[in-house]
Amino acid sequence: MDRQQARLHIEGMSCGHCVARVRQALEALPGVDVLSLELGSATVSFDGAETTPAAIADAVTQDGYQATPQPS
Repeated sequence: MDRQQARLHIEGMSCGHCVARVRQALEALPGVDVLSLELGSATVSFDGAETTPAAIADAVTQDGYQATPQPS
């Protein structure tokens, strides 16, 4: 298993409900574990064989927030 970490910049989060929705979207992805999540950013651990930072950001964006992977 090739575990990696990614940090996401997330726009559009304004409350605890937003944080909960983003957490739910991230935890629904196979191989992704949420390490930290707060208004405006998330850090995740993921299996590089199952997903990429871009795919993780896309899942958050599809849930209604603008997510962008940040350089390591």
